[in-house]
Amino acid sequence: MGRTNHTTDEFDLINLQKLKPSRIVTDGDLDGIASAAILLRAFPDVEVVFAHPPGIRSGVFDKFIDKSTIICDLPFHPSAGAVIDHHLTNQISNSEVLDLWRPTMSAARITYSIVKTQHNLDDLDEFIEWVDRLDGGGISKEDFLSDHPIVTLSRSVDARESPSTALWVAKSISKGITIEEILSNPIVDKFVLKKSQESKTIDDIINSTLRIENRLAIVRFDGTGTRTGGYRITASVGDACDACIIIHGDERGSVSGKIPPLGASFYTNSFYHKNGGLVDLTLLATAFDPDGGGHSNACGCRIKPIDKFGNIEDRNPKLPDIEENLTQWIKIWNLNHPDY
Repeated sequence: MGRTNHTTDEFDLINLQKLKPSRIVTDGDLDGIASAAILLRAFPDVEVVFAHPPGIRSGVFDKFIDKSTIICDLPFHPSAGAVIDHHLTNQISNSEVLDLWRPTMSAARITYSIVKTQHNLDDLDEFIEWVDRLDGGGISKEDFLSDHPIVTLSRSVDARESPSTALWVAKSISKGITIEEILSNPIVDKFVLKKSQESKTIDDIINSTLRIENRLAIVRFDGTGTRTGGYRITASVGDACDACIIIHGDERGSVSGKIPPLGASFYTNSFYHKNGGLVDLTLLATAFDPDGGGHSNACGCRIKPIDKFGNIEDRNPKLPDIEENLTQWIKIWNLNHPDY
């Protein structure tokens, strides 16, 4: 059931039905939530579990994954029944798993194409277009800074912060409730308000930690208890950067705990480079972390304990390791950037 076997969307849905799925394990961002919502149209009784890439790779979510599990927008897992994903570094074929990897802008686009062969998804046409643009780097700076309902939803709801809210949103979308109605519900509205209130804090962190090295913007959100995405950084920096690195998490954190470990996210400035970045950012994300990865224009990894020569050490990462990782990433950036 490898990648070469999904010849048509119709057959892909039939193969998913043959699995008799009991659970969806999906990422907690808008793309993962949207993917679950669409699959719930086809499989309304399945359980939805929100996960994250490091947890999948490290085995934190193994107990939720078996041959009746559909994984969405997350790394490949050999015990799953099916994996639906679009990340460049997740192209792994396995004859025992229904592999629905496709080079789309979002995982939700894949689920949409498959499920619509038997179910009416006309009410989700605009929604999926926005998910594609938000997840695939196709949104304009003006749209990102707007108060469009789908943009507002994308920056307000994240399963890392509230899995129950993310699940409610997924089920609501699946039932045909509009995004405007979802945002007006008290369950979601409180997160919209919270994110609005956090905006100044995020701006303060950006302004106090931002530095730019050879058109690579770097910001430090580690230890702050908050985080943001690449769009926020590149919208703030503008044309002065080609890409950005966001450091996040906490020295006390862990993959399986409530506090996330030290990590980094890498994003091309898609507002400036509309057809893709100048450097494949997975070169940075996979330089030290074998579980790092994503897209060439958006990816991530954990901070690894390394010495000044870039050698990985057998210990837990500490705050000084952040600058050691950054030093090595900047070297890789300079080696691959056409202007350095």
